[in-house]
Amino acid sequence: MGVFDSGHGGLTVLRALVDAQPRRPFVFLGDHAHAPYGRRSNEDIHGLTRAGVEALFAQGCRLVVVACNTAAAVALRRLQQEWLPHAYPGRNVLGVLVPMVEAITRVPWMVQEPPVDRMHEPRTVGVFATVPTVSSGSFPREIGKRAPHVRVVQQACPELVPLIEEGAPDAVLGPVVRGYVAEMLERADGVPDAFVLGCTHYPLVAHLFAEALPAGAEIFDQPALTARSLEHYLERHPDYAPELHTHPAPLRFLTTGDAERVGALAGRFFGGTTPFQRITHG
Repeated sequence: MGVFDSGHGGLTVLRALVDAQPRRPFVFLGDHAHAPYGRRSNEDIHGLTRAGVEALFAQGCRLVVVACNTAAAVALRRLQQEWLPHAYPGRNVLGVLVPMVEAITRVPWMVQEPPVDRMHEPRTVGVFATVPTVSSGSFPREIGKRAPHVRVVQQACPELVPLIEEGAPDAVLGPVVRGYVAEMLERADGVPDAFVLGCTHYPLVAHLFAEALPAGAEIFDQPALTARSLEHYLERHPDYAPELHTHPAPLRFLTTGDAERVGALAGRFFGGTTPFQRITHG
């Protein structure tokens, strides 16, 4: 099973997937040579995501999780509707956006109209994300289809991913996070009921968001939600499930960048040894 990301952030999702299903083999591909995606055009993001998914298909993966909110928000729907049915029938691509939307709305993804019995009092959800994810409008659009009573306030955080990937300390990251939180709260006209860390890098600074946000704020855990969603998907579609190993399954770590440099930093995201191998992307 493949897991694709533009850089290191998807390793937080991979960690949750491995913890939930330790006997399934996973192949991770980070497109570090072209990261960060947050500074690229939508067409670039779509092309790079397709090439990354195709590279994982070439590794024998029949199912790929796009563990990058930017790539999922910009490219996933187009890949699923326009590319996969013709180029790779019998294979599929999932994304990290779906489990988050389902958790926020409490409505299954396949439901395109809000169920009458799920209408509640209006509430507000704050979304912290990259510039392309915010610009795509994916969170408010998909949440609005299923739960129009939920108001979505988005906050782009352009500095966070580069700083996290550089290994910046909390002393540097803390003021940046507090600045983004202050901007959101100023525009939200009241404190949101819950918050979404809409980038897979952000779990590494979740403690800084928790400190900056109002006490007791609900923060959705994207890696855990993705792991739970994948388990349910494989129960419904067992043909996509890789064969279980009798012991913890081997993991493979691939990158389009400098394998030694990537591996040195990636362990902080994954929480374990990450011996990367370089491959050519696209």
